[in-house]
Amino acid sequence: MPFLVETEDEEIVILRDSVSITFYVDRNHSEISQAVKKSLSHYEAAMGPESLALYVDDEGDWRELDAKGRAFVQAEFEAPLGARIRLSDGSTLLSHSFKYRGESPIESWGESEQHRPISSVEFYLPTEYLLEHGAGRVRDLSMELGAELPFVSGHAGLSFYMAAWMRDNTPVVRELSQRHPGFDLPGIDELRRVMGSRTRGASWLTFLGQPILGGLGGVAGLRAQLKSPGTTVQEMSGDRAVVSLGEWPEAGDLENGDTLPHYRELARVLEPWMYTHGDAYWGNLTPEEIRRWERRFLD
Repeated sequence: MPFLVETEDEEIVILRDSVSITFYVDRNHSEISQAVKKSLSHYEAAMGPESLALYVDDEGDWRELDAKGRAFVQAEFEAPLGARIRLSDGSTLLSHSFKYRGESPIESWGESEQHRPISSVEFYLPTEYLLEHGAGRVRDLSMELGAELPFVSGHAGLSFYMAAWMRDNTPVVRELSQRHPGFDLPGIDELRRVMGSRTRGASWLTFLGQPILGGLGGVAGLRAQLKSPGTTVQEMSGDRAVVSLGEWPEAGDLENGDTLPHYRELARVLEPWMYTHGDAYWGNLTPEEIRRWERRFLD
């Protein structure tokens, strides 16, 4: 459901329910750029040719994704060190989005090795697509998008989507996220700086690569620890796996006692490998609000 704010001239969507699909990849841009490009082509094929119409240029301005824009995106993919690509549908409805942050080679971070910056790729699609095509199609698309990415972790499920943190949408995000724990919060730009070889936590689809999967006992170890009905663990190529929490993503509703116990079970299993955001900046939330949200399935 879109949340609107009125200006002098029009109503603007400041926040909406969405489906996000995100992968964190512990590789440099030059190693994964072609795989990310292929994932983008799969996304555009599934969403349609008009799904992405704008891009962000070197100056940070939105421009039409015409032939010049496509050339800009191609040049980013071919850049030897790193890439910053952001694409959107160009409408005011916040329906489709793609974001890629490819890291340049970095030296060891020593004691902070597990919390270092990491490459990341993010897709958004409207919940209308989920309702029209079904959760099975969204799951298949998520698997397709991640198939060739050597991810450390990833997740797919319901999410709040907004163009940016604003004074008008922050209270709405704060209220809804405290009530509906199954909704993810946007924040790939902040999270990728601290993710390293960690996982975001429990989602409808939780993707696990190395070293996380090995540290959890592999596919067999995960299956032995996850007993909730409807939870499945599927092995993927490249020592990776995906945990599915039921057929459909769920929002939960704490006011009505729906605490998503199967999400909580997975969160407890993943806890040793979950990131902690600490005092780092994340939108307009306070460090205590961030901590409380991160541990919503644990406390």
